[in-house]
Amino acid sequence: MPLHLDEQLADAIRAHAARDYPHECCGFLVGKSGGDAVTVARVVPAANTREDSPRNRFEINPGELVKVDKAARAEGLGVVGFYHSHPDAPARPSEYDREHAWPGYCYVIVSVIATQPREIRNWLLRDDRTQFDEDAIL
Repeated sequence: MPLHLDEQLADAIRAHAARDYPHECCGFLVGKSGGDAVTVARVVPAANTREDSPRNRFEINPGELVKVDKAARAEGLGVVGFYHSHPDAPARPSEYDREHAWPGYCYVIVSVIATQPREIRNWLLRDDRTQFDEDAIL
């Protein structure tokens, strides 16, 4: 599904990625799915709790997901996806990303090269979990 992500929110993701470089940043996309698109109302930064390889992996504490989702639901919204950065790598999912993703969510990845955010792309995991497909950011 195409993702409605306004430029201010995309800039917030880029800024988070630049701050956390050379480690991967991560966070939540909060919004609504409706019709033929997903609309992001806000982004919520998360702590990358991955201790052994934060430069090329991220992990979000499950309790943080529950907390963000509960707050979103109180506003009639929900977690519609996640974002993370790829330091010094392209903005496309890795095999690790595929193995740890869930169908039904948008996955936004931003490439960061030498502290500078570059491309930002939206990915959806197929229901059979075999691969990601890229979709538009509107």
